[in-house]
Parts: sequence; structure tokens; C-alpha cells
Amino acid sequence: MTDINKVKTLNSIIAVAKESNSRFGNSIHDDLVTTIYSEASSIATEVIRKTKPKAGDIDRKIDKIVTSRWLGIPLMILLLCLVFYITIAGANVPSQMIASFLFQVEAWLDQAFTYVGLPWWITGFFIHGIYKGLAWVISVMLPPMAIFFPMFTILEDLGYLPRISFNLDRVFRWSGGHGKQALTMGMGFGCNAAGIIATRIIDSPRERLLAVLTNNFVPCNGRWPLLIILATLFLGAEFSPGIASLLAVGSVTGVALFGIIITFLSNRLFSKTILKGEPSSFQLELPPYRRPQILRVLYTSLIDRTIFVLWRAIIMAAPAGGIIWLLGNIHAGDLSLMQHMANTIEPFARQFGMDGIILLAFFIAIPANEIVIPTIIMGYLSASQMLELDSMNELRGLFVNNGWTATTAICTMLFSLLHFPCSTTSLTILKETKSWKWTTLANLYPLALAFIVTFIVYHLINLFA
Repeated sequence: MTDINKVKTLNSIIAVAKESNSRFGNSIHDDLVTTIYSEASSIATEVIRKTKPKAGDIDRKIDKIVTSRWLGIPLMILLLCLVFYITIAGANVPSQMIASFLFQVEAWLDQAFTYVGLPWWITGFFIHGIYKGLAWVISVMLPPMAIFFPMFTILEDLGYLPRISFNLDRVFRWSGGHGKQALTMGMGFGCNAAGIIATRIIDSPRERLLAVLTNNFVPCNGRWPLLIILATLFLGAEFSPGIASLLAVGSVTGVALFGIIITFLSNRLFSKTILKGEPSSFQLELPPYRRPQILRVLYTSLIDRTIFVLWRAIIMAAPAGGIIWLLGNIHAGDLSLMQHMANTIEPFARQFGMDGIILLAFFIAIPANEIVIPTIIMGYLSASQMLELDSMNELRGLFVNNGWTATTAICTMLFSLLHFPCSTTSLTILKETKSWKWTTLANLYPLALAFIVTFIVYHLINLFA
């Protein structure tokens, strides 16, 4: 065949492909890839039978289960519950130990500042404000991340995470996103800032931006303590401690699944409006299952992820502790600035099933979700610094005395799931998108959605109660 004939033939093929694609969309491409893979698989099977009868059989048998149309997603949900349970149960003791040590250091620093004769407000601002805020963030964030990220990295090294992308690709394609967004969402369960960085694996700028804008709807470990505490205190209060723990895990998992549904719906909304476009083709080669490399797992999870994210959170949380202390210690009349602000927004907050203290805590704890509960306690007790109560019963009593019900807990949990990202995540969004426009949208859209959802839920509960 001459070069001219080759060109004519090639042009004919391209013309037919374009016509097919315009008529049938991506289906012709998918059918072509499927056919090629099927033919290659049949050839490889024949070769394997003649040379190495059992090679790859185990992988295929496992994939028939974990990528099954009917079992794949339920198994993913069960695995998610298991990861949450291990993280929640495993982080409790080390979190308490770290908190006890850091708060003991706070007492020593207080004594040292008093001994040298520094004014009370310097001690309060730097020790009971900035230092205490950092102590909260470190004690709450470090243990869950040190457990979650290694488990996530083990699943990644094992080869299971690509199977998750495979299982969810159909739903992501419907929503206008990319199958790899499943991996970035998984990382977001540890930290949304880490999930934003993980969107780099998505090649399409449009689909990567979709993943950035919606990663906030995956609850990070900074929101877990609030979700677990409220689920235990109000949704599992009438049950034994063991059952209450299971209900807490189930509630957190339910909230996480709701967040995933919101992610799909938001993807769909954005892809039909401001980020219009067809989903890009996604050919995923499922790697063979392999034994995780422990040293790599430890380095990637603890150094590249845990320490990196924790350091960013510390930088952003330091000023928050000082600001919260100032709001609790600067008075106008008989009330602190915190009390004045809470009273001002009280009627507005009531429309969403919360009170002024709860809503204010979410806004002044923007740098770190971990300090929402201590800030709420501080506001209810009119204290001059963030506090932690000695027992769950004492905490429940404080909340009930301030008007909390199961409805309050549900609305607060939903608002915690949906509201704006923390300042660390916002900073990461700005660095990754290099756009104030998208960073602003990534904050205002979740906030608007949080108000809409809690408003509807609160008034529906009151309507049918």
C-alpha cells in the first residue's frame, strides 16, 4: 500500500470514528476498549493455560467479588465501617494521653509565667489561648490520622483502591466527574486538605476542579469527634455503652454516606451549569494484588501525609486559640464579646435547629474543626478559656440544660458535615487552583447548602413530631 493510500485509509477510519462518536457519544469508545480488552484477555488466558495454569486465578476470583455489580459497593461500605471503627476505637486512648500531657504542660507554663511576674492577660492569651488551641488540635488530630492514613496507604499498596474507582466510575460518570475522584474522597476522610492535594491524579482540569469543589462533603477526622460525641450522647443515650459505640459508628458512616450522595449531586449540578463538559474517558488497569511494603506505608502515611497536614493545621489553628480567648475575656457591660455575638445571631440560628453559641462556634473555629466542641462548652459556661468536661454524662447534662434535644444534635451533625472547609483546606484549595474565585465558591456553596439542609430537616422534624 502506498503512502497516499495509507493516508486515505487513515482518514477514512478517523472520519468513521468521528461520525460514530458524534452519533453514539462515548459508547463507541467504550465498546472498542471493551472489545480489545476481551480479545487480549482471551489470548492471555490461552497462553496462561499452556504455561502457568494457576497464574492470576486468585486475583480474578477476588475481583469477581470485590468488583461485583451487587457485592462491590456493599463490601466497600462494610470496609468503610471497619476503618472508621478501628480509627475511632484506636484513637481514644492515645488522644486522652496526649491531651493529658499537653494540658499538664499548660499548667506548668502557667506557673512559670506567674512565677516571673508576667501580666495575667499575657499568660491567658499565649497559654490559655494560643497554646491550648494547639493542644486541642494536636491531641484530637494526630492519633486518628496516625491510624487512618496507614490503613488507607495499606489499601492503596494492596491494590484495592483502584477497585473502588472501578466500582464507582459509573456513578461518577453520571454525575459528570471522574472515577479517580473516589480516591481523592477516600483521602478526604483523613483530611480534606490531603484530599485536595490528591486531586492531582485527575488529568482533566474540569473534573479535577469538580473534585476540589466537592471534597469538603467528605467528613475529615477533625469533624469525627463532634459527630461521634453527639451520636453517642443523643442517638445512643438509651443503650448500653457497647451498643452506643456501634450506633456512633453507624451514625458516622451514615453521615459519610450522605456526604457522598451530596458529592454526586453537587458534581451533577456543577457539570450541568458552571463546569459543563463531557466526562473524560477512563481506562483503568486493575493492578495485581500485592503485599504492602511496610516501610513505604509508614513513610508515606506518617511523613508525607500525617505530619504535613498536621503542620498546616497547627499554623492555621494558632491564631484561632488567641482570638477565642480574646472573645471570652473582653467584656462589654456584663457580657463577653462571645456572649454578645451569640445573642445577636440566636434568632437566626434557631431557624436551623441550633442556637447562637453552636453557630458561632463553627465560625470562630474556622481554622480547626477540632475546637468546635470546646468552644461550645466555653460559651455555655461563660468561661474565659476552652474547657473539657470530665465525663460524657456531665457533657450531656450541660447540653440538655442549654436546650439540646436529639433534633439539635441531628442539625448540628448535618451542619458540621456540610459547612465551609477549615482554613487549612481553604488555603490548600487556593494553592491548588490559584484562583480566589474557585476558593470563594468552595466556601460559600457548602455554607449555603448547610443552611438549606438544616432548615429543611429542622422544620420537617417539627412538622411531624
